[in-house]
Amino acid sequence: MNQIELIRALPKAELHVHIEGTFEPELMFAIAQRNQIQIPYQSVEEVKQAYNFHNLQSFLDIYYAGANVLVHEQDFYDLAWAYFEKCAEDHVVHTEMFFDPQTHTERGVEFATVLAGLKRACTDAKEKLGISSQLIMCFLRHLSEEKAFETLEQALPFKDDIIAIGLDSSEVGHPPAKFERVFAKAREAGFLIVAHAGEEGPPAYIWEALDLLKVNRIDHGVRSEEDEGLMTRLIAEKMPLTVCPLSNLKLCVVNDMADHNIRRLLQKGVHVTVNSDDPSYFGGYMNDNFVAIQQALDLNNDELKQLAINSFEASFISDEEKQKWIAEVKQI
Repeated sequence: MNQIELIRALPKAELHVHIEGTFEPELMFAIAQRNQIQIPYQSVEEVKQAYNFHNLQSFLDIYYAGANVLVHEQDFYDLAWAYFEKCAEDHVVHTEMFFDPQTHTERGVEFATVLAGLKRACTDAKEKLGISSQLIMCFLRHLSEEKAFETLEQALPFKDDIIAIGLDSSEVGHPPAKFERVFAKAREAGFLIVAHAGEEGPPAYIWEALDLLKVNRIDHGVRSEEDEGLMTRLIAEKMPLTVCPLSNLKLCVVNDMADHNIRRLLQKGVHVTVNSDDPSYFGGYMNDNFVAIQQALDLNNDELKQLAINSFEASFISDEEKQKWIAEVKQI
């Protein structure tokens, strides 16, 4: 089979996707009407036009505006279910989804409401689509450490439903060190730890995520290549990077997909994975990202398979499940 056919056939795990970032314009408009919430767009086409942003901050402005229409448990269910249907199309068999409770609790939506909708969709995805999933709760780094502590307290009663704690939103000016104490408390509570670092922020932020937050995975991390010592460490520790190629292109982390470093990182032995980040805003879900890098960087079948294998190795599923999926990848 050719590379495109292989991409479609490969089972994959997605480890870096913001559920609020899967909000397609049609669904946003429909939920806004259902909830009788005013949005500054008169049609689905106007919403789509608003998705043309030029940097991380202008994207986040639109992202948070869209999230305002999410109010009820059913809204969060519908959002997640639409994403799971995309997973089924792309043969994503396991996903570890970020959610941003502060985006919703700041608007008066209860933490329990957000989680109930997402969990119900996760349950249905397993039963109806055969897709397993886990939830990762993220702190918004542009908010205060105090707010993060409050959110962690809200999460503790739901600890069995949340696999890990993450850190996202505007990176520059909000280093991981800002949240060192709250992540220490999260680790004590038994959560796994991930953090966005080294996308717009410098390699120093990746060092902080490793040394201060003691992460299990780095989200993005593409700027690690600027620091040789960091590269050596990432390779030695087999520290996963959850790379998001179309996101990097849309947010001008790279100016051309042909300039993306994911293939170089893979060839050097960095444990890179492919992910979609905020796919409704960045132009593509999992297979779109695979196709984009395959075509721009001329990835061969072995490299595509290795990326799929990496996704399972870097996931938070059991070793038994990892081996099952890795064996399936190798048989293709």
